[in-house]
Amino acid sequence: MIYRISDFKYKDVINIKDGNCLGAICDVEIESEKALVIAVVVRGKFRFFGLFGRAEEFVIPWDQVKVIGEDAVLVCFDRRPEPKRPKHDRHFDD
Repeated sequence: MIYRISDFKYKDVINIKDGNCLGAICDVEIESEKALVIAVVVRGKFRFFGLFGRAEEFVIPWDQVKVIGEDAVLVCFDRRPEPKRPKHDRHFDD
């Protein structure tokens, strides 16, 4: 099946290990040289009716995405989601 990046936006992400809804996809990470999707970025849930903002965004590696459905994406992982990486990761060596 063929998907567009816009098809992923706003889909709920469900962890099939425990049934928890982790939030909604807000972005997709793509490796540009090989043109491969490497991860989905999940927007955190609202805290206390949205009055206290959202939980932190996190990244789910593409190999942990198991099923892409009409309204939801099912993922399977045992560990806590990795915190979202900064957009410009620069490392300087002395």
